[in-house]
Amino acid sequence: MSGKKKYSDVFKLKVVLEYLEGKNGGFETLGKKYGVDNSQIRHWVHNYEANSIEGLSKVTRTYDGATRIHIVEYMHQNSLSLRQTAALFCISSHSTLSKWERIYYEEGKEALLEERRGRKHMSTKKPKESKKKNVNENEDLLAEVQRLRMENEYLKKLNALIQEREKSEQKKK
Repeated sequence: MSGKKKYSDVFKLKVVLEYLEGKNGGFETLGKKYGVDNSQIRHWVHNYEANSIEGLSKVTRTYDGATRIHIVEYMHQNSLSLRQTAALFCISSHSTLSKWERIYYEEGKEALLEERRGRKHMSTKKPKESKKKNVNENEDLLAEVQRLRMENEYLKKLNALIQEREKSEQKKK
C-alpha cells in the first residue's frame, strides 16, 4: 500500500477555499495547519481553479489514444507545464502526462493508441520459434566471423610471403 494519505473531497474543498480567501497565509501555512504537504495543497488549488469542484474528486478516468495524443500536442502547442495540463484536463497525476509525453517522443504518436495497462498476455509458441531463429542466426554469424578471421590470417601470411619474396629479389639484384 502506498504511503499517501487519502483525503475526502470535503476536506480538500475546505483547504482550497481557505487558501483562496487568503486569510491564513499560503501553501506552507495551510500545510502545517492541516498536516498536508504544501505541494499537495498547490495541486488541489490548481485543479479547483481549472475544473471547480470536479477537479478535487478522485475519479479514475480512462483516455483513449486519440485523446492522449490531443492532450500531449495541446500541452506543447500552448507551452503548458505537466501540472498545468493535468489540472486543465482533470488528470489526477502529472506523472501520467509525463509517461504519455515520453511515449509520444520516443515511440511516436501512434504508440499512444496502444493500450498498455494491465498485465501483458501470455506468450504463445511464436516467441519460442523466434528464440530458435535467433540461435540459428547467432550460430550463422559466429561461423561467418570465424571464416572471416581465417581469411584475414591467410591474407596476412600471403602478404608476408610476398614481401619476403620481394626483399629476396631486391638482394639478388
